[in-house]
Amino acid sequence: MRIGLLGGSFNPAHAGHRHIAHLARRRLRLHQVWLLVSPGNPLKPTAGMAPFAQRLASARAIADGRRIVATSIEARLASRYTFRTLRELRRRFPRASFVWITGADNLIELPRWRRWLEVVTTVTIAVMPRPSYNHRALASRAACRLRRARRAPHLAPVLAAMSPPAWIFLPASEIVASATAIRAARSGVSDHR
Repeated sequence: MRIGLLGGSFNPAHAGHRHIAHLARRRLRLHQVWLLVSPGNPLKPTAGMAPFAQRLASARAIADGRRIVATSIEARLASRYTFRTLRELRRRFPRASFVWITGADNLIELPRWRRWLEVVTTVTIAVMPRPSYNHRALASRAACRLRRARRAPHLAPVLAAMSPPAWIFLPASEIVASATAIRAARSGVSDHR
């Protein structure tokens, strides 16, 4: 099985998440994409964070339950760190080939993740474009550090079979949806990003 892992707070899940999941599944030739709903991101404030059950329900609402699956596995593992989650998933699913799916904004933030170098040597990574982040992401500290591990986009169908570290920036159509903007609209505050 080739499985894409799209982690996040999903506060709430939205059309952009669905778009990325479907696009990554097709372009990377994955059997499934798992929406890993984080029990709590250590890099995000807890203020304004919806309860876990609500965020999981929003992820399930955009999933189809077959090819795109919302999961609470990180909460069940009591894992708030990607390196721990990956370690446990590899132990529990030794025959699966995992690809970490992330947005360009997270490539910029990657060096702030706990044991980020362990993450990139554990799993291959597909970086999806995000409006206004792409150029900064490709010039970021992580991208520079991993420049020799970058692979051409035409290799996306075999990324899951590559040995890490390996990553691809996957050019694709972009959806201008963000959980921040959705929360701001719900509360009546404009988002000026």
